[in-house]
Amino acid sequence: MNEVGRHATMSESDELAAVRQVLQERAEEPGALLPILHDVQDALGYIPPHTVTTIAEGVNLSRAEVHGVITYYHHFRSAPAARHVIQICRAEACQSMGADALLAHAELRLGCSAHGGTSKNGTFTLEPAFCLGLCASSPAMTINEEPHARMTTRSFDALVAQYGDCA
Repeated sequence: MNEVGRHATMSESDELAAVRQVLQERAEEPGALLPILHDVQDALGYIPPHTVTTIAEGVNLSRAEVHGVITYYHHFRSAPAARHVIQICRAEACQSMGADALLAHAELRLGCSAHGGTSKNGTFTLEPAFCLGLCASSPAMTINEEPHARMTTRSFDALVAQYGDCA
């Protein structure tokens, strides 16, 4: 089971305790909000909406400011991801080599949008990524952080089939 799946069953009080631990470790750092959000997502797999007030109080910001940062950056999730997370690169090199067509195919195949959408059966979450570092082998994607290069719609379908049905 991936990191997200392992943490998906934590109680709200356990999630708040994890957030308070992160705040205790980082709150005094200048510009601590982004490192705090990264640490919370690493610990929980996402940033639960009920923790935003605690985070805001911990860094002396408004709830709206923290929520704005969470929703601005594509990396942060406000809901748990599915068992398998697929990221398709949206950087220029990948776009020039067919990433737009690959992304459109992935959305149709999985039946969800590319901005944190989850397949109907909950197996896959589809997310955009902005440079996976495989520019010379584009278009690129990851499944559960494992990189895959020179992707086509056919290789996408074959790879997804290895992880389970997406219907």
